[in-house]
Amino acid sequence: MVFIQKVPVTVLTGYLGAGKTTLLNRILTEEHDQRVAVIVNEFGEVGIDHQLVMDADEEIFEMNNGCICCTVRGDLIRIISDLMARRDRFDHLVIETTGLADPAPVIQSFFMDEVMLKETALDAVVTVVDAKYIWDHWESSEAQEQIAFADVILLNKTDLVPVEILNALEQKIRGMNAIATLHRTQNCDLALDHVLGVQAFDLKNALSIDPAFLEEEAHDHDDSVFSVAITESGSVDSEKFNRWLYQLIQAQGQDIFRMKGILDMDNAARRFVFQGVHMTLDGRPGKPWKTEEVRKNELVFIGRNLDEAALRAGFERCLMPVYAHAS
Repeated sequence: MVFIQKVPVTVLTGYLGAGKTTLLNRILTEEHDQRVAVIVNEFGEVGIDHQLVMDADEEIFEMNNGCICCTVRGDLIRIISDLMARRDRFDHLVIETTGLADPAPVIQSFFMDEVMLKETALDAVVTVVDAKYIWDHWESSEAQEQIAFADVILLNKTDLVPVEILNALEQKIRGMNAIATLHRTQNCDLALDHVLGVQAFDLKNALSIDPAFLEEEAHDHDDSVFSVAITESGSVDSEKFNRWLYQLIQAQGQDIFRMKGILDMDNAARRFVFQGVHMTLDGRPGKPWKTEEVRKNELVFIGRNLDEAALRAGFERCLMPVYAHAS
């Protein structure tokens, strides 16, 4: 009888903007003895998370045609099946779900698909919680289920809120999930042996949260939350863009859960990467543009009550004019 060494799998969840990509970058770039393969799932038609992930030797697979717990579950199973054919190239698999994913159907896959059941072992569900903005989404079923199913919780961005708020939030989380290991973090700075190889997942605990979660059934999303993806060529005028973005978050910041983008800013040698959660923005130079690369701007906004036409028109006004060359 041939013994198959199962590949440990970490499912990384957390509401929009909590810090999942930051944690993923740590996993991919810090020194540890694990070769990690990554599956990244995007919400929306334009996938840019792979560009937010730093250069690494690890394999990164991206699915951006839907929520990992709905339409792409078949893709997830297929990609993992394909990965098993080259399992000598990695030791650990990390699946980063979209911030709007209910983790239960993802967990289901590991117990309902024959290949995954035989060749993978769910190591832990790791949930990143945004200490500053989780209050705005506490009533969301996805946010609650991400916390409830977690084996490890990173209470992240602790530097942005007072300690009494942190204590209240931790108590509230404990009321929902008393068994998860909880770590307070800034920028998801945590020794990775607290995240990888922890052997924390317990099917009995998952069944106690949702006795029916191994049953095939549809789950609901908050349909008022959707994404707007913008892809445009041309160089962006930084002053116009900063003014537009500032005015946008002043007017609609509470409805914009998450925004992120890769921009050709001021014809610079490096792409410009910006990310935002509600009223909080962060921008910095990213990877250099390659000489032969066709530059393009890619932005994604996720939130409620988004006006796609207005967002497109507002961004287009930030583009530098293109002058025709005289012949």
